[in-house]
Amino acid sequence: MSLMTLEKMQAIIEAALMVAGRPLTVVSLQNLFPEEERPNAAEVKSCLAALKERYQSLQSGIELHEVASGYRLQAKAELSPWLAKLWEERAPRYSRAFLETLAIIAYKQPITRAEIEEIRGVTVSSNIMKTLQEREWIRIIGYREVPGKPAIYGTAKTFLDYFNLKALTDLPTLAEFKNLEAQELQVQLAIENSRLGPENSEIIPEENSATIVEESNIIAFHDSSQQPGENNEENMESNSQVI
Repeated sequence: MSLMTLEKMQAIIEAALMVAGRPLTVVSLQNLFPEEERPNAAEVKSCLAALKERYQSLQSGIELHEVASGYRLQAKAELSPWLAKLWEERAPRYSRAFLETLAIIAYKQPITRAEIEEIRGVTVSSNIMKTLQEREWIRIIGYREVPGKPAIYGTAKTFLDYFNLKALTDLPTLAEFKNLEAQELQVQLAIENSRLGPENSEIIPEENSATIVEESNIIAFHDSSQQPGENNEENMESNSQVI
């Protein structure tokens, strides 16, 4: 046990998580302390567990959550209707092709661009692949040992962090997605019947519009024209700017 009291150590870890602006690993939290007072991994994890339990017991609007890149403090998802008012800008709108490509990579990785195109049945826009890489949602993880050596794509930790996931195994199953898809269809029909719809906002990139609605830790994939197929679309949850 380090010379520092557990309460002091917990306070330092809590403050670091609050001001960091990004997830912190156990090692990063250990390195906050001078060598003579540095806690071991078990002690840091004990502090994290205590913090998580405290936020839960206080019914706080803040929660401690572990994602792929480490631990972070974030607002609870159910508070998003109120917190979303802090941001005036419109949620970005993405094309159906953009969302399908992202979903295929997430569920079928490792995968090449040609394999994505085979699943979708159409050519994948270079603009889509560029945007996904610039957002650091996907990355090149290798090259296929075939003529031309095409790049092999997979998701990055940033993708998991953004969608509030710790690992790829936390992605919704296809069965869960089908249930969410049916619910989305009902919502879209209700919107169309009432002649209400999302207002114009930025579309990235081209093709039929589909809206990503960002609210705190929730992100839903909406298609304004038709519902996606089993192998090339999904509903996900994410983290946005409210953390």
